[in-house]
Amino acid sequence: MKLDPIDYAVISQSLQAAAREMGVKLIRSAYSTILREARDGSAALLDRDGNVVAQAELIPMQLGPIGATIKPCLELHPADTLSEGDFFINNDPYAGGQHLQDVFIFTPIFVEGEVVGFSASVAHHLDVGGGSAGLTAEATDVIAEGLRIPPSCWNMDKDWNGGRLERLVAHNIRVPDQTIGDFNAQFAANAMGAARVRQLCEKYGVAAFKETMRELLDYSERRVRAAIAKVPDGTYTGEAVLDDDGIGFEAIPIRCRLTISGESVSIDFEGSAPQVGRNINCPFSSTISAALSAVKSVLTSPDIPFNEGLKRPISVTAPYGSIVNPKPPAPVRARMLSAYRAYDAVMMALSQAVPELVPALGFNTTTVTCLAHMGENGYAVHLEPMGGGYGGSRAVDGCDGVDNGLSNCANTPVEALDSGYDFFRIHSYELATDSFGHGAHRGGAGFFRRYEILKDGVTFSMYADHFSHPAAGLAGGSPGMLGHARILRGDETIKLRSKSANPVRKGDIVEVLLGGGGGYGHPEMRDPRDVERDVADGLLGVEAARRYRRAEAAE
Repeated sequence: MKLDPIDYAVISQSLQAAAREMGVKLIRSAYSTILREARDGSAALLDRDGNVVAQAELIPMQLGPIGATIKPCLELHPADTLSEGDFFINNDPYAGGQHLQDVFIFTPIFVEGEVVGFSASVAHHLDVGGGSAGLTAEATDVIAEGLRIPPSCWNMDKDWNGGRLERLVAHNIRVPDQTIGDFNAQFAANAMGAARVRQLCEKYGVAAFKETMRELLDYSERRVRAAIAKVPDGTYTGEAVLDDDGIGFEAIPIRCRLTISGESVSIDFEGSAPQVGRNINCPFSSTISAALSAVKSVLTSPDIPFNEGLKRPISVTAPYGSIVNPKPPAPVRARMLSAYRAYDAVMMALSQAVPELVPALGFNTTTVTCLAHMGENGYAVHLEPMGGGYGGSRAVDGCDGVDNGLSNCANTPVEALDSGYDFFRIHSYELATDSFGHGAHRGGAGFFRRYEILKDGVTFSMYADHFSHPAAGLAGGSPGMLGHARILRGDETIKLRSKSANPVRKGDIVEVLLGGGGGYGHPEMRDPRDVERDVADGLLGVEAARRYRRAEAAE
């Protein structure tokens, strides 16, 4: 049908607004701090074939592959076989999912008895079972990491609200009230999206609604192809390394070869390390998401909708059995670590193709810490994702003390932790002096988070990276500071590995440092006024400032 341009504009923008409203509903309805405060969840609207049309701007890593997550569900349960009240659920890393904690729920949207699309949400759940409370750092397969829900179809009336699926989930997790509450937040977000879609169909008709979705995908494709066409054709390479696999101490490389040909991009991770025995393996859907996010952030405008059309000009491949495309049942809980190195490798390749557009590398590590305690009333589990400093760029300094691009989680307020947990408290939380890489534009500063343990019997677990290989500078900039973690126990300091689980005692201070981003450009080119401002803000030490001044005097 011929679509009226005004109707297209209204419907397309309404779809984007509905996806954002779903995201707000998800966060505001959540029970756990990781979803309610850190905002580790996302929402989207899809067409009836499972193509993502509109997304809330929340977690890029979760949203990139969401179309791949619903496709296995649709293969088993085609849209025409669904009934009112049905929903799909999938968290299987080897069937389009990511890691078990990210549970995807898809709700079919019926209009006049026909499925016109799906509302979707994903949340990082505080606990999904597994071998231990926390991050299952020692798991050697995905089965030990928690409850694995394959692509499947269930019904709200029969299987939730006290039904068999809800009971199954609740009986396999340590914090059922919070987890079931977050599941219900996902259902609420999906219901909100479905209601908005039905309103659009009632006002403009189903045919106009479907045509708008098709055109929105084509629009993103056209914009992305036009952006790629401006980049010089050629093949470019990039590499980044993980510190280790959590067992040994050998660095683990992730390599990519990026080829620009006309209006298309191909990215091949041939040459990356084979999969490992611990949980840093990255499911292929997450690798695709990391690569797409790097290309979109560098080459395209932020106003281009991140939907299925954006993916059409970009192909991603990786050897089966590699760390970025593992074979089951390899553990994948900490897959963000290797996903970020895949992202970094693509950024390094792009820095050769379009050097003026690519920033230095940020700390680019989702450091996740977990404090768990078994008390008289059962388990209490606190999970917190944290970032570091962004890399400097050709135009500006890197951002200080924020989460990184793939994760985009928010700060968890100290007040929320004080009110929610009685077995620890935040001892201090501050930006770290001299943590950024130097350059004409410095990297962003990293930060400290220190936890004071208030009870015995607490376990502290974490996964992190950049403890031995820092975030690299670019165009003459220096690297950022390394991260570290340690337990301060009286006069004793216990150094922790970046991927580990450790018992802690009452009175211990657990200190985690997230490092800074790399600098961009030669440090002697930095404006002296910016150096003085950093000193005044406490971000740059006096000795480091003297080095800038000596370089300035020598020049």
